[in-house]
Amino acid sequence: MEPAGAHILVVDDDDRLRELLRKYLSTNGYHVTGAINAAEARTRIASLSFDLIILDVMMPGESGIDLARSLRQKSEVPILLLTARTEVEDRIAGLQAGADDYLAKPFEPRELLLRVEAILRRARRPDLRTAVAMGPQVFDIARGELMRDGKIVKLTTAEVEMLRLFARNAGAVQSRAEIAKLGAGTERAVDVHITRLRRKIEPDPRNPRYLKTVWGEGYVLWPD
Repeated sequence: MEPAGAHILVVDDDDRLRELLRKYLSTNGYHVTGAINAAEARTRIASLSFDLIILDVMMPGESGIDLARSLRQKSEVPILLLTARTEVEDRIAGLQAGADDYLAKPFEPRELLLRVEAILRRARRPDLRTAVAMGPQVFDIARGELMRDGKIVKLTTAEVEMLRLFARNAGAVQSRAEIAKLGAGTERAVDVHITRLRRKIEPDPRNPRYLKTVWGEGYVLWPD
């Protein structure tokens, strides 16, 4: 579990659920502040510092997705969306708005706690990786250079940004929506970029060793 003291803002117009979350998270070592809607959440955020925001999607007035999109323009605070919607497009909309994760209602409290812990670990873990190796190739994250046997492999701007995203989050699945935000075009266009990138980093692009597909979720990089 994350160290006690992390401050979480729970934004939900359901008084019962909000109080249940407050008690459950508090019992597990977190400091919790509540808000009934986006307007109250903005007031809380203006005066307090939070390590994570748990945000209901369906609220009167400004929706959770709209609030997440607005917050992401000026803050990197992690956001976990709570939604009664299970359609893929709704989940994608939340991720495109800048949310770090989502959880469909109804949910098990233990699953919520595990997701909170995972998000906070990712947010607090320093990224010490400067390069990743893939067989005879090495990708320098800062420079955005892919070297093979001492020679630079030409990459497009989109491919550089995609490799940076994968390298900085090696082992973590990246959704098509997240990749598309890098300027790769539509989510369908992302698959085309992935195919072209594999031709440059994989010994056998049709049987990827490093850049793998996770069906229904996205792609993940497994460097050496």
